[in-house]
Amino acid sequence: MADVPGADPGAADQQLNDKLGITVTEWDPQRVVATMPVKGNLQPYGLLHGGANAALAETLGSICAGVNAGAGRAAVGLELHCTHHRAVRSGTVTGVATPVHVGRGTITADIVITDEHDRRTCTARLTCVIRENAPGAT
Repeated sequence: MADVPGADPGAADQQLNDKLGITVTEWDPQRVVATMPVKGNLQPYGLLHGGANAALAETLGSICAGVNAGAGRAAVGLELHCTHHRAVRSGTVTGVATPVHVGRGTITADIVITDEHDRRTCTARLTCVIRENAPGAT
């Protein structure tokens, strides 16, 4: 994830995405795609953890906002809403984020997560605030 636009190279070895097994496969201003394994991301009942879905959604939406924010600007999550539609017990889920609003101060993305049978398992919406400088930048 260190090659994601605006990423902090000093945090490259501390990414939640790595712990959850999230792999970003595509990103451009109109579409960001990533996969995540179900194995290792379960809750006590053997189902994909809703928090793992939320982390995948926030990853996708944040990258979508970041590539739309432009050079020298950073996107920081402001609000995340997730609806979990279907349980997943195994395999891999895929998330796709698309922008629904790109403004000067905020960017909102819709995120759809599906299972290996292309069934929608989660719908999320993330709004990010846009900062003129990346967090920690001088």
